[in-house]
Parts: sequence; structure tokens; C-alpha cells
Amino acid sequence: MFSGTEPAIDRAKRDPQAMQQRVLIVEDDRDIAQLVELHLKDLGCQCDIARDGESGLQKALKNGYDLIILDIMLPDVDGMEICREVRSEKNYTPILMLTSRSEEIDRVLGLELGADDYLTKPFSIREFIARVKAIFRRVEALKDESSRDEDADEIVRAALRIDRVNRKVTISGKKVDLTPREYDLLLLFAAHPGRTYTREQLLNTVWGPQFQGYDHTVNSHINRLRAKIEADIARPKYIRTAWGVGYRFAEGEELTDD
Repeated sequence: MFSGTEPAIDRAKRDPQAMQQRVLIVEDDRDIAQLVELHLKDLGCQCDIARDGESGLQKALKNGYDLIILDIMLPDVDGMEICREVRSEKNYTPILMLTSRSEEIDRVLGLELGADDYLTKPFSIREFIARVKAIFRRVEALKDESSRDEDADEIVRAALRIDRVNRKVTISGKKVDLTPREYDLLLLFAAHPGRTYTREQLLNTVWGPQFQGYDHTVNSHINRLRAKIEADIARPKYIRTAWGVGYRFAEGEELTDD
């Protein structure tokens, strides 16, 4: 699931004493940056701080972090652009966005660009820590859910091929461009063919429990994913609807049906 510079979570699997997540804090407010750093260190995290967008972007692209805490309003390069650039790279790093804006459109835009969570200033430290812990738990849960064989680097289902090392998807050899959420959804489904997921289960696993009630988000992502991988979205081959329950990935002879 990860590539490029090795994240600390993966290093810890080889060396239990290396269980120290690396976090990049991109925040131009010195007081907020130091407060966030203080509480992350209490969790055992190793922190780097960037106080402008340009240096934050360079650090994010050159170093292997387990989490990026990203302010939206930054000098030089704003947080939205940093999020966009980070998500264009092979290396997948969770992003928690911070902003003083409260408009829903900013929140939705950040999440659509690939942010994993979003906090509006001012926020409580208790909520911030809870969100950080939830992101780390979700990353591990996705790893566990997305593979029956921990050593498998790719999943092949009929004409669909998922390269987990580089987070690439192809259909009959043609590259399919997916957003981070679409990729995570597809990987979860394809790794467990036949298993039915409710919308609530998908929200909890891919987005996190704080998104309960956003069932329309699951539906819209499923529709966009189908439009990219299905030859006929009216008769989906891969992602099937379990009526009255949720969605499942086709299995067995379903994948060979014309």
C-alpha cells in the first residue's frame, strides 16, 4: 500500500522498538504548531514543522511521513495545493487538514482532494488527538482488510489488476485514474470478493466513524468508481449492489459472465 520512503509504521513491523510515527506539521501559526507538536510528542510521535507552504510541500514530497497535519491558509502555497500535489505522488500519506474556515464547501473540497480528515479552528486538543489516533487505526485496519495474503503485491480479478505497491489500477492493461478514496474502496472490495459491506461499514473503514450519516458520500463514490471500471454501469460486473444491504465485489463465475 505504501511506496517510496518507508513509513515508520512499516519500519515498526520489522523493528518493534521503532514504533514512532513521523508527523509533518505544516502550520504558519507558531503557537498552534508548537501546541500540536507538544501533544503529538506525548503520543510518541516524531515531528517536523514547516511554517510556509513551499517548505511544507518540499518536506512532504521528500520525506516519508505517517501523517501530515496541514493548514489550508499558508504563505506561498496553500494547503489545498499541497494536498493535491501529495496525492499525485505514489507515496500515500494520511492528511489531517486544519483551517479557520467553516464553510462546508472547503471541507468537501479538501476531502475530495484526498484529505483523510478535517478540523476547523478553534478545535479542542482532545478532539485533535482522537482524530489522529483514529487515522492511525484506520490505516492499519485498511492494511488488514485489504489483503488475505500480507505478502501479495497485486490483486487480479478478471481484467482488473491492482498494483498495491504503486497504488495503480488497470483494466485490460489500460490505466484507471482513481482518487485516493476510490482506490481504497476498490482495494477493500477486491481483496474480499463476495463479502457484503453496508454503507455504514464502508464509512467506518474507509472514511472513519466521524463520517456517520454521510451515506450519500458512499453512494457517490461507488457511482464514480463504477463509471471508471465498469464497461456497463447499468450492469456492473465488479461492484454489485446487495439490495437493501449495501455493496459487494463479484466472485467466482460472476467474474466470467459476459
